[in-house]
Amino acid sequence: MKLGEKIRYLREVEGSLRGLDRDLSQQETVRAIEAETGRKLSQSYLSQIESGARPHLTNTTRQILAAFFKVHPGYLVDDPEGYHPELQSDLRGLEDKLDLWLVAGAERFRRDPELKHALLTLAQHERTRECLLLTEAILETPGLMPRLTEVLRPERQGSGIRGQGTSDREQGSARREKGGAHK
Repeated sequence: MKLGEKIRYLREVEGSLRGLDRDLSQQETVRAIEAETGRKLSQSYLSQIESGARPHLTNTTRQILAAFFKVHPGYLVDDPEGYHPELQSDLRGLEDKLDLWLVAGAERFRRDPELKHALLTLAQHERTRECLLLTEAILETPGLMPRLTEVLRPERQGSGIRGQGTSDREQGSARREKGGAHK
């Protein structure tokens, strides 16, 4: 992969991590770099890097981009001809590929210990694909995810987990406190 492709990919990932349903634009990227690192990089320079017009970075630019995207500075170079980031083997199956992908994701989210642990747990399971398909089924079944969270991880109820709101138990408790619910 060329340096420009890596920067475009990192902008895509960064947009996703920031809750956008799109890539972080070049202009948004340079603004965020300045706001978060105090360092400046122009949009035109970023564009030249991505287009390949500037195939090499200065050490300063490499350090700025590595710090902002939270990658090792050594990642921000062209890969050698014929280099592949994955192990190549015809013997590896879908489960192995999923496991490697999840381990890489766990490393990307190393600052969130719970998420990192969850991804590694999935990667270590014997049937990773089946686990992911089960997760999809849970999410697509109305009301099942909040109920499972209530039963399996009661300490997380009411902690502001994405889109969960209050449980039936909490709502009933609130009604009883107001004197509006009867047993």
